[in-house]
Amino acid sequence: MAGCDILISGTGGFAARIAFDIAATADEPVEVIIAGRNRERLNWLRTAANARSALFGKKARFTTHAVDLLVPNASDEMLAATVPHIVVQAASIQTSQVIAQSGNAWTQLVAEGGLSATAVFQALLSSRVAAAITRSGKPVTLVNCGFPDVVNGMIRAMGHEVACGMGNVAILSNVFAGSAATPPGAEVKVLAHYQNLAAWRRRPEERRGRPPRVWLDGVEIEDVYARFADIQLTPEPVIEISGASGVPMLLAMAVGRPWRGHVPGPNGLPGGYPVRLVDGSLELELPDGVSEAEAIAWNASFEEQNGLIVSPDGWIKFTGILNTKLGEHVPGLRMGFAVRELELICDELLKLRAALINEA
Repeated sequence: MAGCDILISGTGGFAARIAFDIAATADEPVEVIIAGRNRERLNWLRTAANARSALFGKKARFTTHAVDLLVPNASDEMLAATVPHIVVQAASIQTSQVIAQSGNAWTQLVAEGGLSATAVFQALLSSRVAAAITRSGKPVTLVNCGFPDVVNGMIRAMGHEVACGMGNVAILSNVFAGSAATPPGAEVKVLAHYQNLAAWRRRPEERRGRPPRVWLDGVEIEDVYARFADIQLTPEPVIEISGASGVPMLLAMAVGRPWRGHVPGPNGLPGGYPVRLVDGSLELELPDGVSEAEAIAWNASFEEQNGLIVSPDGWIKFTGILNTKLGEHVPGLRMGFAVRELELICDELLKLRAALINEA
């Protein structure tokens, strides 16, 4: 089997954004397979993506593969059937829309404790795909779109490779680059954790907390909130930017071109960084004067204060308010768990989520 350049696993809005922007921007031939369990949705994504490619006169071609990644061995079978060069894993058992939802005890827990309450759910399918890639023994590049600032570290702790994710830091780097406050052509470099996004969903006068670190032409901005007061994100996931942000990188990976930009979770690191793609591998491209250790420590500090951290020996622990909130419902989680227990913990948290959603 000849295989494909890019396999997109997932049929939701994020996966659609990726496919549609590949269709509108691919100047070189690229074969894309979209995989998921909803056949009607797959048919539409294939039809719309191929139509967009024709409309814009581009060179992407889309086909589909039906698969339910919750079924045992489904990830291995998907890889064997599609033989991808790059896997973009965008399927999840937890919708990102939870950040804009309210009305039940689960969404309240996420709002109060933070998005890392969903990290185990985001990790489930991505870890299965990563494990299948490892078992295949083939040089497949994994791009995990499910909460990569945190989940990519979990994947690495399991012994699997993961190149990076999409969105988060790349949302901010691109909105800063497009801001009227940035001189045309200026080089923008950003260090940002996903937790930095929340402030930009609020009005400028309401923004609080540590901002991302931003450099324009090598000079760090002192007051990021004031400098970019014109930036405003929506309360919902901004897939118009986040889903699009990884497309230039994917197309460069597919044809072996160099690329520079920003990604979350490169090679399993916490948070997001400026990077460059060299010979198919991502390397940090930090501002002058910022060491790799400093950048990693800065990003890691967010989850250390509140969220989920992964130790070098694979021990996962919830921290801060999130640890308190989850511990009220599942006391055993206060001490954490081994990464190898991910699926068992996921089952336990799924029961908690269902109970909280149905709570009167």
